[in-house]
Amino acid sequence: MKKEHHIPIDKDFLLDFCTEENKFEENQKKGTNELFRILEQYFHFEGFKLNQLIKKNYFGFDPDRIEELKLGNQNSGNLAVFKENVHSVLARGKYVQIDNSFLEEAMSKNDIIGLKLKIDFEHFKKYKVFTRGSKVYKEKIRHLYFWQKEKEVESFERVVVYIEYKDKSYFEQKKIDYSKLSIQPGTIILKSFKRVPKNDLESIFPNAVPVMTPKDKVLLWIPALAGGLILFFSRILPSIIVTYRAYQKGEAINTEELEDTIFQVAVALGFIGYYVIRQFKRFLHKKIEFSKKLTESLYFKNIANNAGVFPSLIQEAEEEEIKETIIAYIFLYKSDTHLSIDELDEKIEKWFKNKMNCDVDFDVENALRKLQQLGIGLENDGRWHVKNLDEALTKANDIRNSILL
Repeated sequence: MKKEHHIPIDKDFLLDFCTEENKFEENQKKGTNELFRILEQYFHFEGFKLNQLIKKNYFGFDPDRIEELKLGNQNSGNLAVFKENVHSVLARGKYVQIDNSFLEEAMSKNDIIGLKLKIDFEHFKKYKVFTRGSKVYKEKIRHLYFWQKEKEVESFERVVVYIEYKDKSYFEQKKIDYSKLSIQPGTIILKSFKRVPKNDLESIFPNAVPVMTPKDKVLLWIPALAGGLILFFSRILPSIIVTYRAYQKGEAINTEELEDTIFQVAVALGFIGYYVIRQFKRFLHKKIEFSKKLTESLYFKNIANNAGVFPSLIQEAEEEEIKETIIAYIFLYKSDTHLSIDELDEKIEKWFKNKMNCDVDFDVENALRKLQQLGIGLENDGRWHVKNLDEALTKANDIRNSILL
């Protein structure tokens, strides 16, 4: 099983479980909880400042704020700073950017939708997909047209889509009416989702359009063409030959037989037409089913859009950092000796696996960096230790007071 980069456990439960496992006395539990709450406030304040900065630099690229920008009362923002901050928040929240080849592979498969989707990537200046965590769910899918079967589907727990649209000049040059596509040229859209099947990843793009697969085309045209050819060679062509020969010889044409042939041909063509229409309606039905599933995704799986994405991402980043920092502190606090980075990392990851049944790739370097920045973690010749609870609480309170001033 692949290790998770994030810690998929509630922070309050994690703290309680960790202090219990390490046999903390009552006063130690109380002190650790107080330290935890102070650090929460510190990370939340840092997150608030970052959110304000990101929103300020996103303003000029937010499709929801275009009308306000046209008034000329706002700064359009710094794109380079915006991108740097967004990538920083995603990294701190343990999101990983997936390779575009993964998306191309997903487009060739499907788990739930059962349709091939086309995305016009030419409209995008840049696009990126970030994911966090994965889990296997059971989903009911259509099987043999009428029946349904339960299938295990591997899904990303969280997905963030970043799309930067090309400028207006591109759409004007290509004579594309972008208003019909609900596109604001030059803007950046962000969308966050939960529980997205890996093989249906392309369905969360805003311009995903269902298209016929080769199988759909074969089912639609090959039987119709085969039936048409059989009809032509068995009924139409012989009738044409007989009629032409009679005409050449000056013989009377058997109109009764000709009318009967025409009637049979018309009936056969009607059946072929009915088949083609039925197959096409089946494809349309699949498109409607896709629209329904997409609506469900937007309603039930969509977490936030555009500027609304930042608070949820920052909150996730805050939670990851508080969990990492407090776990690293507790393990160093309870250790009889100073620990190297590798020793601490191994201890924590083994504890997660054995006690929490969770395979975590713990970011020990980030945790130690935070402890050091807070003045709680100390390093000497590559080995780490922390201040005792009383000293750590004094230091944390000083930091909190400086924030409030």
